[in-house]
Amino acid sequence: MLALLVTLLWSSSWVLIRWGLDDESLPPVTFAALRYGLAATLLVGWAILRESHRRHEYRVGRGLVVRLVLLGIVMYALAQGAQFVALAEQPAATTSLVLSMTPLLVAAGAAVTLAEVPTRAQVVGVVLVAAGAVLYFAGDLGATSAGMAAAIVALGANVAAALLGRSVNRDSHVPALVITAASMAVGAGVLVFIGIGMEGIPEISSRGWLIIAWLAVVNTALAFTLWNLSLQRLTAVESASINNTMLVQIALLAWVSLGEAPGALGLMGIALVSGGAYLVQATSWSRAVRRGSPAV
Repeated sequence: MLALLVTLLWSSSWVLIRWGLDDESLPPVTFAALRYGLAATLLVGWAILRESHRRHEYRVGRGLVVRLVLLGIVMYALAQGAQFVALAEQPAATTSLVLSMTPLLVAAGAAVTLAEVPTRAQVVGVVLVAAGAVLYFAGDLGATSAGMAAAIVALGANVAAALLGRSVNRDSHVPALVITAASMAVGAGVLVFIGIGMEGIPEISSRGWLIIAWLAVVNTALAFTLWNLSLQRLTAVESASINNTMLVQIALLAWVSLGEAPGALGLMGIALVSGGAYLVQATSWSRAVRRGSPAV
């Protein structure tokens, strides 16, 4: 439920990002840099001010530091930076379709790198999620070469971030807030360097700053901390499948707020995505009950 709450926040981000890119003409990489730079600043300050974090001694070896740096680069600099570029170059539906392949790739990668072999029911659920996404977004989606290239980079980075994020949160005894603040600070630093170097410093209206502030505080600082907290219990496949429910959420947001009805194929796709995500998570719930421990 915590992970699902985070996906609801992230789904609303797509609307806000589109407003920032289209209505405010914000350059994509700099837009992402401002969002994650502000969020990282808030998280680092929050972690420093918390007395419990200052008093606690963490075992932060060189290996964990390297993994946090890598997590920051792939999860924020590459995944989010590329996603902003893709959204600026082509319709959101096209980018969503590419990213919907994340659970399939995460399932394969988790079995090899994390020894988290999905059950047969979870494999079926992952396939249903991907099939539902393809069905929903069937048709001419207005893809561009630059947009597809950026979306593919975002897909690869998302898969790497899901596997690495699960590994860090599962194996370390460091609080989710510290993991989020450290990794986001690294990724934001890379985005700021690239964004300002390539696109310069833009003029931003008061509405633009409001969009950036909301994305930074609520949809980034809070949401990513809760997401890392959920990764302490959810496997990589489970988290990736829950993350893919954003396809349904974004579709419903567009339906309600923009009057973009999905049609018959779209409704079938929504049903497949919902059913697949439920099948993946229901398996983990039943398995947790048999172990006598909570699922989340």
